[in-house]
Amino acid sequence: MHDAQMDYYGTRLATCSSDRSVKIFDVRNGGQILIADLRGHEGPVWQVAWAHPMYGNILASCSYDRKVIIWKEENGTWEKTHEHAGHDSSVNSVCWAPHDCGLILACGSSDGAISLLTYTGEGQWEVKKINNAHTIGCNAVSWAPAVVPGSLIDQPSGQKPNYIKKFASGGCDNLIKLWKEDEDGQWKEEQKLEAHSDWVRDVAWAPSIGLPTSTIASCSQGVQSCDGLCTDLQVTLWKEAVDGQWVCISDVHKGQGSVSTSVTEGQQNEQ
Repeated sequence: MHDAQMDYYGTRLATCSSDRSVKIFDVRNGGQILIADLRGHEGPVWQVAWAHPMYGNILASCSYDRKVIIWKEENGTWEKTHEHAGHDSSVNSVCWAPHDCGLILACGSSDGAISLLTYTGEGQWEVKKINNAHTIGCNAVSWAPAVVPGSLIDQPSGQKPNYIKKFASGGCDNLIKLWKEDEDGQWKEEQKLEAHSDWVRDVAWAPSIGLPTSTIASCSQGVQSCDGLCTDLQVTLWKEAVDGQWVCISDVHKGQGSVSTSVTEGQQNEQ
């Protein structure tokens, strides 16, 4: 088994495995009842992700077979509603955007690209692709909260909060990159964070609910050298400073914690 995710209400559990299956269990009242065994992938399935229930019961899965499949439950039956086969290598990570942004799925692949699938209605999906997002490959994607940090505190009473579309990605180039949609609807690299000395295996953007803070966690793999020592094996916490730069606030190596407050070398991208 490679991944297991609870749905929004905590009543269903989705799992995926090297046996090419995606399974959904009813876990109410302490039970574990298999309610769906979804077959459609032709290789190990790495990750699953539930969409927000305001869009229905929707689950995404990604696989070594280079495909992303979106499943939907209709009248108690799960069916494949869309298949994205736009990558040239394994798709390693899928993550749904906050529901305020719409039904948007980010997909990171070993071909180095990131795809953004947006549901436009009547069964149609628009695809935007960030080519060469990470050299060698992309391992993880994670969306930022839709509400701009601090907007719930600074905004006048009764005014709607400011929304943004932004996500983080981690790759085999040892980098975390931050991506933001511009006014023309194009995705641009906003910053890159450098602290890892090996592949970044996962990133997670913390919820903020509009408070004046933004935090990202990242982790990297370790490689054992010929002298028996492991390199990296690192978990890092990043915090956005008031000037928009990101600060490494915690850097944990293999069980030993240390705190750093130096600003990263990530700069605004001039694309």
